[in-house]
Amino acid sequence: MNEATHRCGYVALIGRPNVGKSTLLNALVGQKVSITSPKPQTTRHRIVGILGGPGFQAVFLDTPGLHARQHRGLNRAMNRAALGSLAEADLLLLVVDATRWTQEDEAALERVRQSEKPVVLIVNKCDKVKPREKLLPTLERLSALHAFDAVVPLSALKGDNVERLKDVIAPLLPEGEAIYAEDQVTDRSVRFLAAEIVREKLTRVLQEELPYGISVEIERWEEEDNRLLVGAVIWVEREGQRKIVIGEGGQRLKEVGQAARLDINDMLERRVHLELWVKVRENWADNEAALRQFGYDPS
Repeated sequence: MNEATHRCGYVALIGRPNVGKSTLLNALVGQKVSITSPKPQTTRHRIVGILGGPGFQAVFLDTPGLHARQHRGLNRAMNRAALGSLAEADLLLLVVDATRWTQEDEAALERVRQSEKPVVLIVNKCDKVKPREKLLPTLERLSALHAFDAVVPLSALKGDNVERLKDVIAPLLPEGEAIYAEDQVTDRSVRFLAAEIVREKLTRVLQEELPYGISVEIERWEEEDNRLLVGAVIWVEREGQRKIVIGEGGQRLKEVGQAARLDINDMLERRVHLELWVKVRENWADNEAALRQFGYDPS
């Protein structure tokens, strides 16, 4: 790449739920900007991660996973966020799981084909392919699905081959000046990131009992006695879900709060006091006003 030419563009991470897009984004930018969990559809908003290097800046758009079922307003809002990022992007990273191919992968691939944009195939979770000899035929089969500009096998979780991906991305970006400051890694506020940390801990503590209709909203953000007071409301759709989140004697809510507070402390590099409340808003995931309040586009 000509050193005198600066490249900058939007790069959308596209794929079905739970293929590791958020883990890959965090590995690329070298910092946690998108929450992760084994639970599908953990990513609900479009998250921006910014990577700068010699002569380039890549603005990554981590999107909710494309999924076929759109029976609720929240599902439709997440699909719109993903498709909006696809339309905006200069370069697409189609992320797939090396261990399995599904109809949702096929649907994501079809979206990529229709876009007629440069696309790199990311074959993630290669460390899980056993024995290792099975990886080559898998890569050959996936590579034949489309005229990809490049194919990069990697493990986002372990960081294997992520540096090579950066080298592949840079020359595929259009010429242009940097969009963001050199030291910026995301366009999201610390309040948004704090709310996402709480939601991540909820997914990890509740696991299979996690209600689908759950959201986190920061209501308090105040300085007091050299510490930051943060108050967050966990919104659920039914009283029964509220009891699940709180747990016996409040134990689950306490566990979520302790884990989230430690991560927020680390993110802000300062002492934080975190308070959590659980409130009910009936069927908010189908309510346009509530979706807007929680940062989704219901239109």
